[in-house]
Amino acid sequence: MEYTELADFLRKRREALQPEDLGLSRGQRRRTPGLRREEVAALASMSADYYSRLEGGKGPQPSEPMLTAIARALHLTLDERDHLFLLAGHGIPARSSRSDHVNPGLLRILDRLDDTPAVVLNRLSETLVQTRAHVALEGDQSGYTGLERSAVYRWFTDEAARSFYHEDERANHARVLVSKLRTAHAVDGPTSRAGAVVRALSEQSADFRALWDGHEVGFLHGKPKRFRHPTVGDLELHCQMLFDNDQQQALLVFTATPGSESDEKLRLLTVVGGQRLTHQDR
Repeated sequence: MEYTELADFLRKRREALQPEDLGLSRGQRRRTPGLRREEVAALASMSADYYSRLEGGKGPQPSEPMLTAIARALHLTLDERDHLFLLAGHGIPARSSRSDHVNPGLLRILDRLDDTPAVVLNRLSETLVQTRAHVALEGDQSGYTGLERSAVYRWFTDEAARSFYHEDERANHARVLVSKLRTAHAVDGPTSRAGAVVRALSEQSADFRALWDGHEVGFLHGKPKRFRHPTVGDLELHCQMLFDNDQQQALLVFTATPGSESDEKLRLLTVVGGQRLTHQDR
């Protein structure tokens, strides 16, 4: 582990990232170039003391998940992420798993959408990052591990995952999810994470097997989509998608028709959800 170089690299990348890049207020008394250490720590969901020790060339070797969180907080490119892993004494993450590293451009957009439900997904339909408003809409999806990280796996194994969608939307959404999984499986191969999801669902779900045998690819949602939220009730939302070809990630943004009942409910949900999160953070 290259302590000195790691510390210098972290400091340089932190100083190069401006508060405005993340939708943060610069404030009148900011003397630090770029972000403050505690801001990076908060974005990476770690203690300010731990991050400060890393940037000071001290402390234990950071784990791979910790490095992934730091890379995301600093909006590193894939090459910069790989360099960070090498300096920390880890091997370069396999590029077949590159879809876990969020494109910095998508992050910059997401940072400006905090009051709008938005989420970045990889090609396995695994949630990589959510806005606060999206957490209020669909719940916190950051805690899933293993196969449950994939929304496709949860859809066919957990009834609660299907309850958010209106009954009339569920058959269509299932086809969309399986269609996306088939594309990921074709690209990544049977020994990949996509292959593991396919094998598990083939054993556990007759509904999945029937759709998988249909060999559908490129199946898309109709517009708009209807949801049933446990707090505000029925919602009719449009879903715009920005796709990153290089890393096979999609930024999904949910909006309602201005002035509609769903628009009012979405605004209410965003406010209530934000207040709940703020209270929990204290």
